[in-house]
Amino acid sequence: MIQTLRKLWRNPGGLHLDENKDVSTQCPSRQIPLAAQLVIPLLQHAGDKPKVVANVGAYVYKGQTLAVAQSNNSVNVHATTSGTISAIEPRPVAHPSGLHDLCVVLIPDGKDDWGDARLPTYPNYTEIDPAILRQQVKAAGVVGMGGAVFPSAVKLNVRPDKPIRTLILNGAECEPYITCDDMLMREQAAEIVAGAQVMMHIVKPQECLIGVEDNKPLAIAAMQAAITAAQDSRIQVVAVPTIYPSGGAKQLTFILTGKEVPSGGRSSDIGVLCNNVATARAIYHAVVHGEPSLSRYVTVTGNGIAQPCNLEIPFGTPISHVAAHAGGTTPQAKRWRMGGPMMGITLHDAATPVVKAMNCLLVNDELENTQPAMPCIRCGRCTDACPTSLLPQQLYWFARAKEFDKAKTHHLSDCIECGCCEYVCPSHIPLVDYYRFAKAEIRTEREAKVKADLARERHEFHQERLERAKREKAEKLAKHKEQAQTNTDDGKKAAIQAALERAKAKKAEAAASTTSGDTAA
Repeated sequence: MIQTLRKLWRNPGGLHLDENKDVSTQCPSRQIPLAAQLVIPLLQHAGDKPKVVANVGAYVYKGQTLAVAQSNNSVNVHATTSGTISAIEPRPVAHPSGLHDLCVVLIPDGKDDWGDARLPTYPNYTEIDPAILRQQVKAAGVVGMGGAVFPSAVKLNVRPDKPIRTLILNGAECEPYITCDDMLMREQAAEIVAGAQVMMHIVKPQECLIGVEDNKPLAIAAMQAAITAAQDSRIQVVAVPTIYPSGGAKQLTFILTGKEVPSGGRSSDIGVLCNNVATARAIYHAVVHGEPSLSRYVTVTGNGIAQPCNLEIPFGTPISHVAAHAGGTTPQAKRWRMGGPMMGITLHDAATPVVKAMNCLLVNDELENTQPAMPCIRCGRCTDACPTSLLPQQLYWFARAKEFDKAKTHHLSDCIECGCCEYVCPSHIPLVDYYRFAKAEIRTEREAKVKADLARERHEFHQERLERAKREKAEKLAKHKEQAQTNTDDGKKAAIQAALERAKAKKAEAAASTTSGDTAA
């Protein structure tokens, strides 16, 4: 049964926000027709960009690999349906900068033909080596679908010295408007539980906790029914209090276990692994059915959408096509965002495609904050609201003054950019923008230092190689001189010895001639 008596811990800070969730959960989710053109970005995850292996003009099957991972921090990218590749070029992507990035443009043929592109299937995965299953997850392009989009195969690669005790499935979904995980749990609970079981076989935890905010009673009931049907006592549903941002991985980990993820560390450092419920479903499809990650549930909502709902959308679908199949837009459609109102990013082009990180398309009339920022009055509301016990006011001053070293010592990296501080700020200071700026500058400095250190190492190696070559040349020359001198000395000795031998021979010959003359006389 649901663990209502399980002890829970309370995070600091947090906010009770207007949820605006019911509007998109009034009807079942549905799939939408394929768009006339799919734009599939190569970089849909946190990590290295994969290498394109597809060619313009080529016909591809659904699930066929378009780009191959070149490192552990990368994943494969696949065709979301069958069709012809019309271009491989920069296109608008879901990024705050609004810049373009390299994409594969696919023209669907309407057949949705898998051909022979499916991966191997492992219905009896408990008999398979976890290393093989991790490789399958990587080949399938599965990443964290709660927003971080970190390659799932990397998270599942548990170090022997840091065993996992608790696997957490994150179904909290705390941000306003977003309901895709709620609907996924209601409709696909059995697949989520099956995905949890696959992950448990890979990482060998003692328990699996599925954390769901208590404002989702239908999802909780559906998940509990699926667990009962699976007859797996290791898995428990835990209803957690509804407060933003309890859906953060570190926050949910503390709520469920009482363990704090160390600053700058990961949950695996304390024996916990946290994944989104949508990620669990994707892993199930990858391992059991051999299906790459090709689509996801997306909430399409806001007062700019005529019929808010949840849709299962293939990756690469333009957001304009998505909106059209949610009843179209209304006159209030002035701002398009990927994600919710707190942590979402503004999209600058209606041709931007749906990607693995897109859990919500929020279309409304709320424009960017146009209220002028006033001076900080040091009220301390930001500190009270911060769920990670940081000092937002100090971080703001450090970021503004470009004192990045001080920002680092005040644990800027622990900021999850939830926006709580900015939401309560009476001076309307865009605090999160300052934090993102400081993080970007720190990252740039770190990368520059790495490059400088590498350049210095290369220079020192080059200098050492030149010095070594110089020494070797000098040693070789000295050896040649020594050998030449030795040869010269030996030659002189030989010449003297030869001369002595000739003189001795002549003397002996003369003595023999004299003796012969005396005898004749």
